[in-house]
Amino acid sequence: MNLYKAGGISDEVYYYCEDRLERLKSRFEEIDRISEVNQLKVLLAMQKNNLSERHFQSSTGYGYNDDGRDIIEKIYADIFHTEDALVRPHITCGTHALTLALFGNLRPGDELLSPVGKPYDTMEEIIGIREQEGSFAEYGITYKQVELKSDGSFDLDAIKKAINKKTKVVMIQRSKGYDSRPSFSVAQIGELISFVKSVKPDIICMVDNCYGEFTEEIEPSDVGADMCVGSLIKNPGGGLAPIGGYIAGKTSCVRNAVYRLTAPGLGKELGASLGVNRSFLQGLFLAPTVTASALKAALFAASVYSDLGFKTIPGPDESRHDIIQAVVLEKAERLISFCRGIQKGAPVDSYVTPEPWDMPGYEDKVIMAAGSFISGASIELSADGPLRPPYTAFFQGGITWPSAKFGIMMSLQDMYENGLVTIN
Repeated sequence: MNLYKAGGISDEVYYYCEDRLERLKSRFEEIDRISEVNQLKVLLAMQKNNLSERHFQSSTGYGYNDDGRDIIEKIYADIFHTEDALVRPHITCGTHALTLALFGNLRPGDELLSPVGKPYDTMEEIIGIREQEGSFAEYGITYKQVELKSDGSFDLDAIKKAINKKTKVVMIQRSKGYDSRPSFSVAQIGELISFVKSVKPDIICMVDNCYGEFTEEIEPSDVGADMCVGSLIKNPGGGLAPIGGYIAGKTSCVRNAVYRLTAPGLGKELGASLGVNRSFLQGLFLAPTVTASALKAALFAASVYSDLGFKTIPGPDESRHDIIQAVVLEKAERLISFCRGIQKGAPVDSYVTPEPWDMPGYEDKVIMAAGSFISGASIELSADGPLRPPYTAFFQGGITWPSAKFGIMMSLQDMYENGLVTIN
């Protein structure tokens, strides 16, 4: 208690949060069980591929004969139970990974379909929903989306009508993004993929797996996804990967994506690792337990804010399929205060005051709290949200549970001190 006081936590906030924590013990035990399953999955994949200290070595230039790089991709393919994988530091973010996967597998005249409504904001300019040079629209690739039903379920009739002879790729975003819909379980994704392929068997089903890795015992590739795509500065990087992304899936799909990353005919043979192999591998090894810490933080935040009367997505009693926790704060000043509190709880730049700004790729001003060791790493303690109604804070991350707990408490402390919430 004294250390929390030294960190700026009042008695009212401390005891309120501790009371909520007592109710979560059984949920935390289930998170730990899933973490153990995934930890063994990662460990056995590393053992199967005879991971050795020599694989930590770096390469430069063309990167020919980079055994460490190749082993990493074999390990990812084994973890995701796929034919192949692309895991590179040259992939700058999750959006870049998705772009490579899509541009690699779509051709002029093809159509991309989202059966889960509007995609994440940064995908809008890539697709051409918002005009941007180099978008799919410029290449004659069209786009359709089918909205979810009011209860958040898939509109199968509308999806069937939307699929046509031009439909080449179906893009399923697992996480809610900046939306209020539920995130999807692997089982739900599997049912959707099965339905889509019953309508048109040759459709490529790509899952945007960002924020979802290791939150369940299986991944979308285990239920029929042709490609799983994500970022290494989220779950699978374990807080250690300094950059990077992955695409795991069928050999043909991965090969097409590689040709967009390097060049046709060159493929996976090129790409120096530049000293990141150890960080990629050690981060992957830690990823299941780091993801478990982030899940505990999300569950704790849902319990804390739900009992204060705020809508939380998911709620404290609902199942979880990614690490993102949405808290609908209803007022701009609450959203700003929430993010400033998260920043105060960070290990890096805790003294900085976040301000809303025009962030590249977003239509609205965004406020972002991110005091992280890796810039922009949302597996670390972070929160953000667009300055638009209903002023929802999207909280995620926490590479250790105790530090994430403190950050959530600081978010409440900041709002409490500013008279924006009342603690009973």
